[in-house]
Amino acid sequence: MNYTIRVATEYDVYDIVELCKEHAAYEKAEYNEEGKAEKLANLLSPIGPLFNCLLVESDNKIIGFASYMYELSTWDADYYIHMDCLYLRPHARGFGIGEALMKEIASAAAGSNIKVIQWQTPLFNERAIRFYYRIGAVSKEKLRLYLDEAAINNLAK
Repeated sequence: MNYTIRVATEYDVYDIVELCKEHAAYEKAEYNEEGKAEKLANLLSPIGPLFNCLLVESDNKIIGFASYMYELSTWDADYYIHMDCLYLRPHARGFGIGEALMKEIASAAAGSNIKVIQWQTPLFNERAIRFYYRIGAVSKEKLRLYLDEAAINNLAK
């Protein structure tokens, strides 16, 4: 499969939202796309991106993406890259594109003297887990916790 990887711009936000919607469905999660395109356009502002997004194109169609951001680890007293999403449409899997995206992110890390890249995937996503182990990833057992908007508002009272 012929493809290119490029940096997303504010003109790509509707495609990114569509990919996020597909990714959420794949991970059996809910996704509300309302207002997301406008918010993503602001995050991809020319002033300096608050997040980084790579798009994969084949035959002038976007077939996947990976997004990541630089975060700080208090424990390590250093920055790391948090990969938030890596998603390829089903017909684009198995061609080495996921590894190519990971190489792009690893290059960004190495170029910024970042020593750790972190991400997560659902336990049922066995294909992704096999892929991540194959490229050298290791895992730590942790429980991911979050507060939704109602819980935040309740706790903030």
